[in-house]
Amino acid sequence: MIKTYLTFTFIVLFHICLPAQDFTFGSLTPADVKLKRNDLDSFSNAAVLNEYGKAFMVYNDTKGYTELIVEYHVRIKIFNRDGYGRADIVLPTHRDESGERMDVLSEIKAITLNIVDGKVVSLPLDKSQLFREEVSKYLTHTKFTFPGLQDGSIIEYSYRLTSPHIFNFRTWYLQDDIPKVNSLFEALIPGMYNYNVVLRGPFPLDIQDAKLKRGCFRIAGKDIDCSQMTYGMKNIPAFVEEDYMTASSNFKSAIYFELSDIYRLNGSNIKITKEWRDVDRELVTHPDFGGQMKRDNVFKSILPTILAGAPDELAKAKAMYRYIQQHIKWNRYLGKYSENNIKQALEHRSGNIGDINLALIAGLRAAGLDAEAVMLSTRDNGVVNDLHPVLSDFNYVVAKVNIGDDYHLLDASDPFLPFGLLPLRCINGKARVINLKEPSYWIEPKSSQKSTILYALTAELHPDGSLKGQLTTTSNGYTALNKRHELANYNTTEEYIEHIDETHTAFGISGGEIHGITEAEDPLVERYDIDMKLYDGLDAPEIFFNPFFINRVGKNPFNLDERTYPVDMGTAREERVVITVKLPAGYTLKSKPDDYNLALENKGGRYLTQTQLNGDTFTFSQLLALNQATYVPESYFALKEFFSRIIQQEKIDVVLHKAAGE
Repeated sequence: MIKTYLTFTFIVLFHICLPAQDFTFGSLTPADVKLKRNDLDSFSNAAVLNEYGKAFMVYNDTKGYTELIVEYHVRIKIFNRDGYGRADIVLPTHRDESGERMDVLSEIKAITLNIVDGKVVSLPLDKSQLFREEVSKYLTHTKFTFPGLQDGSIIEYSYRLTSPHIFNFRTWYLQDDIPKVNSLFEALIPGMYNYNVVLRGPFPLDIQDAKLKRGCFRIAGKDIDCSQMTYGMKNIPAFVEEDYMTASSNFKSAIYFELSDIYRLNGSNIKITKEWRDVDRELVTHPDFGGQMKRDNVFKSILPTILAGAPDELAKAKAMYRYIQQHIKWNRYLGKYSENNIKQALEHRSGNIGDINLALIAGLRAAGLDAEAVMLSTRDNGVVNDLHPVLSDFNYVVAKVNIGDDYHLLDASDPFLPFGLLPLRCINGKARVINLKEPSYWIEPKSSQKSTILYALTAELHPDGSLKGQLTTTSNGYTALNKRHELANYNTTEEYIEHIDETHTAFGISGGEIHGITEAEDPLVERYDIDMKLYDGLDAPEIFFNPFFINRVGKNPFNLDERTYPVDMGTAREERVVITVKLPAGYTLKSKPDDYNLALENKGGRYLTQTQLNGDTFTFSQLLALNQATYVPESYFALKEFFSRIIQQEKIDVVLHKAAGE
């Protein structure tokens, strides 16, 4: 991730004659109309023609606090039907934990502009088509869709947001998943507020301007001067997401603000950037965080039942973990705080992430174990600031139980998660451990298990040309977890096996059984009776057989010309295939794929294949191992070439030849 720290003062840093101003709503330019898809790149289905944002602050005398006003205006051209999704707009508004301070949207305007017979036809949005969705008690989505879309439509919308949340001012994303012709942001910051400003991403600014604006903020009858900052980029390429990455916001070019100090009118200074000791005290005393961790009395009456037969600390921890897994169902809401309280969550058997894992911590403490809370940010929420505390960066909490010289990170929100394995969404850089008595500290959660799968096929080739046998698949780690989730979508195991039979075209499944569905800490073992037709009868002098038919790599997951962000899989992976086939008498191995041994540098991965015929027994083995959870961008082309060679290798058939007279 590339970061550039920007500074501003009341003197002009450098001034370019590029005025920061909005463009006229609904008034197209010839360039807007003429722009074609290939003018930017050949892959984008839409593009931002122009984007302008302005953020400034006002003091609300009635409410008694400063508010941030954000004005946003964007014009987008949709090239084809695949770009119609850009016309589905979602505007989020947030409410603070007290429920009293909230964002307010106003002045929403939206219009579709089509060129019909050389004339501009405009279709304004009917305000009755604005919909509000309460995502949680902290988040509301305002949604609308543009009318009258067609290929070449230009859509345009603007709004005004009034927000009490001034800490991060307004993050401005210069880069998006479609290209932008122009993006310009103007920030007016009163002199009494000091912000740290960071440019994140791979591209430099085309426009950076700072100047003094007199009397732009008024408080207590006094006018305060502002810094007027302008940031812009032109011809910004689309940010292309690819497999194996964390939140795209970690890597897109953007301007970030973080409030550092407030200078009062009396000359005193309030330092907003807290120390961790201040945050520790706040969290430990917070009724919905530390207050819930301390509620071990909730488990007093049920503790003997939960811990019955648990001989040691590890067994007690596992018993309490299983109890919470079974007794509080996740309501699909995230959160580092308890939403209701852990007692109600246990009684109603439902709660958010905070309810579940703070209850787990309280239960572990009730069992006499050393348990702490771990705050983190999920993979789709972005990485946390590890220079100083920013509580809003964290959106999740898990438990940490210390046993002897070891510790285990636990999330009881998923009944299929084995003890000690966090959901993949939680593997996202640093996390902060909160102890009720000791200072907090950083850890970096890792996957406690490698994600593995072993395919073992034992079969016989029959004279009628059919290959029949048993395929046993053994899964561990996230592979097993994902399969258990998939199995939960079916009423019976038989329904799931029918689904597997329908989706596997290389072979048919005549029956099967699955073990370890409910035992999360055991491997998931699937056994299927399979058959596939290799040839018609014994008259075929040669049999062509591709041994890579089990989970073949059909597509390279890495296709970019350049990737500026890491390949982050969250965990190491290993896949093995072992095939043993008994052949009819008289067959020899005419040709086969070369035995292959392909390695990534620094022991980052390996791909091995081996094929042989011993008597009438054909054997094939394959190993695909990716030994690192994360690969730096500099390793991207090696990974791309690695998978390219695998795909080529897996195209090669085995040819078995029938000896004359047999």
